Amino acid sequence: MYPQAYIDYLAEFHGSRDYFECHEILEDHWKKNNPGERKSYWVGLIQLAVALYHQRRNNFAGAERLMANSIRTLVSEKDAVESLGLDYSRFIKLLRKTYQKIKAHSPYESIMLPITDESLIKACRKQCEKKSYEWGANDPPDAFIIDKHLLRDRTEVVAEREKQIERRKKSRG
Repeated sequence: MYPQAYIDYLAEFHGSRDYFECHEILEDHWKKNNPGERKSYWVGLIQLAVALYHQRRNNFAGAERLMANSIRTLVSEKDAVESLGLDYSRFIKLLRKTYQKIKAHSPYESIMLPITDESLIKACRKQCEKKSYEWGANDPPDAFIIDKHLLRDRTEVVAEREKQIERRKKSRG
């Protein structure tokens, strides 16, 4: 019923609290559709994860901008949010409350998205179990998760970027 990428996103969001990974998972899923067919609610969920990533790193300007964009996107997607097994009213209230905390430069705190579908929770818990995550964990993650964008292996990303540059050069003549 739900895309596996969404279940994976929720498992990371509520288990490992690796928001950078949440972003990667949903961005890959979102990009599978052609640009004109891409769903904006995936972008809203990506922005939510990245906002929390920035808040945890005390980058409040980035967190504030991304959370505002996430709210702006998701507030207009009531049917989509509900189709994702989330309580729309509680979800939007949670986003707004988190946004206010970010604006006040409050330290990061883990949040739990208001999932209403018990089968979705079960699927997410199962995914957490597979990865040895604790569902709803609040333990502080290790430095790698906090600074993942700085510490990850970017070999594949750099190689792909160089490949795209070469393709563009060849197509220009």
